[in-house]
Formats: sequence, structure tokens, C-alpha cells
Amino acid sequence: MQVFHRSKVLSASFDDTNLVSAAGLVPEMMLAASTGLGELAIRWLTLPGYFGANAGLKVTALVAGMLAGADSIDDMALLRHGGMKKLFVGTYAPSTLGSFLREFTFGHVRQLDAVAWRWLVNVAQIAPIVAGIDDYALVDMDDTIKEVNGYH
Repeated sequence: MQVFHRSKVLSASFDDTNLVSAAGLVPEMMLAASTGLGELAIRWLTLPGYFGANAGLKVTALVAGMLAGADSIDDMALLRHGGMKKLFVGTYAPSTLGSFLREFTFGHVRQLDAVAWRWLVNVAQIAPIVAGIDDYALVDMDDTIKEVNGYH
């Protein structure tokens, strides 16, 4: 089947301050808070200076933005759009989050990796994703896709 007509309008805007496009973030961010994502970032992430301040809130905001579909710094503005300010407090401007990320070095990425695996342990304690499995489970958390060659 093929669409015959094309729409000349390719965008929509909402001017109601009570509309929320990503209300599903509420339970997700409650899980992040109850499993200590922000506290882990504060403890293990050591960015120096002004941009390293409030690392826990900034990491949490970045996770929220990605969960809501943001795939660039500019897209992080969705956290401050419409009725989101009625659901969340302390949201950062995209430029602030971008400045935070630009301060990262390879060592800071490794620190963030340490935050991620500790957070995964906390999530597994609250929401046992592998309950009843006595063997090991392999969870692939990255997006690397590469060719693997073996004997066959």
C-alpha cells in the first residue's frame, strides 16, 4: 500500500502549557531516583569546575531526554516544553547540558561507565529482571555493531 497524497504541513505545534508529550517519563524517573542514579553520578563522576556542578541532576536530565527521544543537545529542550515544568523541577537548558558533556574526557567517560554498572546493580535489586534464573545472563548495553569472525 502506498500513500497517494502528501501533506504540505510537516510540523505541529502545541501552545497549551498543560500538554505533556512524554508523560511516561514520570515512572521512569521515579525508578531512576529510587535506584540512586543521581547520587551515583555525584559520587563517581568528578568533572572539575563550574560545569561539573550538579552532575547528578545533569546526568539524570540527559537520561530523561534520551528516554523521551532526544538524540541531540538541541532536542533536550523537550524537557522544558509545555507542561513538563509541572512534572519535573530543575530541568537544565540544552546549552548547559551541552557544556557539561563537552567537558568530558576519556577518564570521565570511564567514570560514567562505573556509574552505569553500579546503577544497573541497583535496578536489578528493585526490579529483578532475571528473577528465577540461576545461571549467568549477558546484557549487552552498548550500541556497537561489528563483524565477528570465527572458525565457520
